[in-house]
Amino acid sequence: MNDSGVTTARETEVVVIGAGQAGLSAAYHLRRTGLEPDRDFVVLDHSPRPGGAWQFRWPSLTYGRVHGMHALPGMELTGADDSRPSSEVIGAYFDRYESAFDLRVHRPVDVTAVREGPAGRLLVESSEGTYAARALINATGTWDRPFWPRYPGQESFRGRQLHTAGYPGPAAFAGQRVVVVGGGASGTQHLMEIAEVAAETYWVTRRPPVFREGPFDADRGRAAVALVEERVRRGLPPQSVVSVTGLPLTEAIRHARETGVLDRLPMFDRITPDGVAWDDGRAVEADVILWATGFRAAIDHLAPLKLREPGGGIQVEGTRAVRDPRIHLVGYGPSASTIGANRAGRAAVRAIGRLLDGSDTTAPVAV
Repeated sequence: MNDSGVTTARETEVVVIGAGQAGLSAAYHLRRTGLEPDRDFVVLDHSPRPGGAWQFRWPSLTYGRVHGMHALPGMELTGADDSRPSSEVIGAYFDRYESAFDLRVHRPVDVTAVREGPAGRLLVESSEGTYAARALINATGTWDRPFWPRYPGQESFRGRQLHTAGYPGPAAFAGQRVVVVGGGASGTQHLMEIAEVAAETYWVTRRPPVFREGPFDADRGRAAVALVEERVRRGLPPQSVVSVTGLPLTEAIRHARETGVLDRLPMFDRITPDGVAWDDGRAVEADVILWATGFRAAIDHLAPLKLREPGGGIQVEGTRAVRDPRIHLVGYGPSASTIGANRAGRAAVRAIGRLLDGSDTTAPVAV
């Protein structure tokens, strides 16, 4: 705040919002271009400690059960104990990474809004003040926006409802009757471990699950990413890559299918005080409903910029928002995977470099 009582913004070239895989990758590449943290760019992260969304994963998700964790650029993750919780292993790795490359992440910092500012800059309003940036890399992921479907009678349920975001591990469900909703990787993982301790489990999905046999090779990976990328190019809300790849038919899943644990029921029509029910007369009693129904992109702070398309998403080409080339979204849509986030971070920094040196003629001109 200056002498006249007006809040002043700290000027910087780039603000990175989020310090998960995508945000750290972007910060690393900004550093590689010669930009200095806390002078030329700043990384803001709302989490209490390093680790991105991994720090909030349930204790039973050990590192050995994590599929497809790709190393951050410039530093491998080696010597990890597969029996340790992934939250601890990856959190410690991210912590070492931030220190090794001196990224100086600011946390915990909540970003509340990004608005148009003077002289072609973006005003990033946060709990530690306002930054005026020439470009923004948004790497906020999805963990903070769990999706809770709404069904008739939901408020009448006398049991417990929780989401994957608050999943505590299987021990909390010992001896209980549990309905698991959702046909993705998290839903099947939750169901298989809960079934070992629960009195009864029921698996409910909107669509019949698709199980994928055979190796997930590079060609299949590219095809899956292309389907997700097409949605964001059209300005539709992104779907996860997993949603178009199907579930890998592992030995654990084969066993769960053979033993009836993965015996799928269609989506119920309503929730009752004692469980769930279908219009055909079927009903089951339950103590817990676990919603493994996914997440949405955490981008509400970008609302003042009016980037959303009529379809509900932000139209993106590569990593750049079509409506504002100063805004880059990494870890959004096709880059919402560990290897995709790495590549997106590098691509965003290259594009921002052209914006900063004036070779990108599509960006707004300061007046």
